[in-house]
Amino acid sequence: MLSVGPGERYSQLQSAIDSAASGDVIEVHAGDYHGDVAVIDIPHLTIRGLGTGAVFHADGKHREGKAMLVIRGDVVLENLEFRGARVPVGNGAGIRFERGRLAVRRCRFFDNEMGILTASDPSMQLDVVDCDFGAAPQHEGMLHHLLYVGAIGEFSIRGSRFGTGWRGHLLKSRARRNRVIDNRLDDRPSGSASYELEFPNGGDNVVIGNLIAQSAFTQNPDLLSMGAEARDGMTGSLVLENNVFINTASPNARFVHVWTDRLAGEVPVRMVNNQFVGPGQLHLPPAWDGGGNRRLEPDMLLTPVR
Repeated sequence: MLSVGPGERYSQLQSAIDSAASGDVIEVHAGDYHGDVAVIDIPHLTIRGLGTGAVFHADGKHREGKAMLVIRGDVVLENLEFRGARVPVGNGAGIRFERGRLAVRRCRFFDNEMGILTASDPSMQLDVVDCDFGAAPQHEGMLHHLLYVGAIGEFSIRGSRFGTGWRGHLLKSRARRNRVIDNRLDDRPSGSASYELEFPNGGDNVVIGNLIAQSAFTQNPDLLSMGAEARDGMTGSLVLENNVFINTASPNARFVHVWTDRLAGEVPVRMVNNQFVGPGQLHLPPAWDGGGNRRLEPDMLLTPVR
């Protein structure tokens, strides 16, 4: 066990990482850490914030022109917070994940050009649980996504919360397999994100038990989009179950937009027991399957049905 914090052997995270061996655990004491950025090139490592959590402020610092924390290996992160990531090219991430398997648990990402940004490698896996993403910086001409997953093999996210986007997407994933379970992607009341949830390459997607809500200031009428950037024979499938979609923006909004003209072959869509609140359309393949879906007026969320 290696410890980071005031009065501990290591005052900075990178120093502890440099001394760690594969399989070690680094515990970071609760508090604020300024300009403490790091690279992980260890095969297996766990970094855990203690108590109320370790809060890392970029303060203009980054590693490799990429991120506050660059990860190449199988890593578990717990109870850490990343704030203020900036790099010269405008895609500075709290975490840049480039190789291996990464589990992110109870972490927070605010005011970063990208919260988490990954490389594109089909052998990579990313699992996010109980995390918060928000406060996208407002930089003209830039698209800052709160979470941007590249063309990796598998991505899953559960029990996490997104909000206050600005022109970029709340969650964008190019992964081949995506599992989005029990999250809150809610840009109300004042966020101005583009898509709330996007799978631009298609992929095999399961979306269950989420609240997906668009604010009146949205930059795009689609809440969930699949296949908008598909090419070269990319395929896709979509399962939607027990989600609540809320539109407080344009009456021309699309709750779900499946780009069948850009995806190859048949595009299976199963949609069961979802609720669609406010005005909006569904852009689905003609042969989509399912049932139990309901249209609701906005005031029905506030007034119990007796």
